[in-house]
Amino acid sequence: MKRTVINIWNFYLEGFRNMTLGRTLWFIILVKLFILFFVLRLLFFPRFLNTPAVGDDKEGYVSEELIHRAGGS
Repeated sequence: MKRTVINIWNFYLEGFRNMTLGRTLWFIILVKLFILFFVLRLLFFPRFLNTPAVGDDKEGYVSEELIHRAGGS
């Protein structure tokens, strides 16, 4: 079992070492993931729960926001 895992690890390690175009593609993928998860999250998804509700009142705040955003008063 251990030998099989080592063989699989060496297979992927040698494959990544011998890449030329693949490294550029992996770099592009990582940059896109960074933009998606960090930059867009900061710009478009503000954190509502940390500012208005503190402690045990988070449940009440979430239920009020869901009702308010759904169109009710």
